[in-house]
Amino acid sequence: MFESLQARLGEIFRRLTGRGHLSPEDVDAALREVRLALLEADVHFTVARDFVARVREAAVGQEIWKSLTPAQQVIKIVYDELVRLLGGAHRDLRTAPQPPTVLLLVGLHGTGKTTTAAKLGYLLRRRGRHPLLVATDLRRPAAVEQLEAVGRQAGVPTFTQAGATDPVAVALAAVDHARRSGHDVLIVDSAGRLHIDDPLMAELARMREALRPTEVLLTLDAMAGQDAVRMAQGFAALGLDGLILTKLDGDARGGAALSVVAVTGVPILFVGVGERVEALEPFHPDRMAARILGMGDVLTLIEKAQATMDAEAAAALERRLRRGEFTLADFLEQLRQVRRMGPLDQLLELLPGLGRMRGALQVDEQQLVHVEAMINSMTPEERQNPAIIDGSRRRRIARGSGMSVQDVNRLLKQFEEARRLVRQVQGLGRRGKRVRGTAGEAGPVPGGGLPWL
Repeated sequence: MFESLQARLGEIFRRLTGRGHLSPEDVDAALREVRLALLEADVHFTVARDFVARVREAAVGQEIWKSLTPAQQVIKIVYDELVRLLGGAHRDLRTAPQPPTVLLLVGLHGTGKTTTAAKLGYLLRRRGRHPLLVATDLRRPAAVEQLEAVGRQAGVPTFTQAGATDPVAVALAAVDHARRSGHDVLIVDSAGRLHIDDPLMAELARMREALRPTEVLLTLDAMAGQDAVRMAQGFAALGLDGLILTKLDGDARGGAALSVVAVTGVPILFVGVGERVEALEPFHPDRMAARILGMGDVLTLIEKAQATMDAEAAAALERRLRRGEFTLADFLEQLRQVRRMGPLDQLLELLPGLGRMRGALQVDEQQLVHVEAMINSMTPEERQNPAIIDGSRRRRIARGSGMSVQDVNRLLKQFEEARRLVRQVQGLGRRGKRVRGTAGEAGPVPGGGLPWL
């Protein structure tokens, strides 16, 4: 989402770092460009103005042009102010002193509220909680059925009442059901509209009064730009506790994410980064600021690896690697683990310096599907010992996977290069040399990942 803003800021800071000395005029010129970049990213004009003013004030206070590294000082100040603009510190969901914890999701149609309810249930279930989805959107056609469907995908049950007409009564019945059945979190999918109107706000206010929810969470479409900010201001009368930005993986300019906290004073708790039920991430202002400035987000990458990769399988693979064993079956398992972490273009955003190169790298996820198909077309013996794959076997593998013999040859060549790298790494490790980023260093790669994946 922040590609254009990231590119603009990167160019501004590259010009600054090319100078050994900065004058106050240089800083003012750079900040004018930063303000223009923020406005082009659809950041609210008052937010952009105040942001630049705070950066200028901090720069003057520190007299950065007298330091040995003035450009780095400017970047550090911009980073700190971006963190402040995005909310300062991460805040997790609050829990009720006595279960169940009630989370009331509000928002307009099209913001992804129902899907977000299921994603939130999936995330809480992964944390060891026992969530229950509650269908109270009784006006939109098939809204209840949609929540049940996405709930099944997330492995979270849904509470419904056939023929119900009062959403508040349904929600209160769900609270009683949760207490009897041991559900410690209720996620209430409330009604929405195409636009904010008085009947909607009256219904939501009545529901809040009856439920006394632990958190009232507003879902906002990050691609809506300034409309998302206006929407948040319209729902503010309910007493919002947190925001969930959806569709952050889209191609919008990102102004909503940079404006909404400053305008509303309500923190962003989660961001949606895809359509899958696991594509909901906790929001960390410092990590998002680092992404915007092209610094990457290694902590989130490690957390993704730890959440998706099997620790026992990773340990078993590490033992095999230490013995110099690495097969196509291992290669396939590593490929699947990386794919479970999410789309590759999103993973590249988390690597320092690679985010701005996504367009040049031309990541094609379909190639990974082709690799998996070719390995699946091999016999167990061929995966263990690729040396036996002669011409006739290559033709059979190509036919079975729908690929060409040249594609099979390319895969086998790449695998041999990977296996040669593994042997070299293990050889260095046995000689006591430290190899950065490999299992031969102080510990294995987080999640058991391999250096070329």
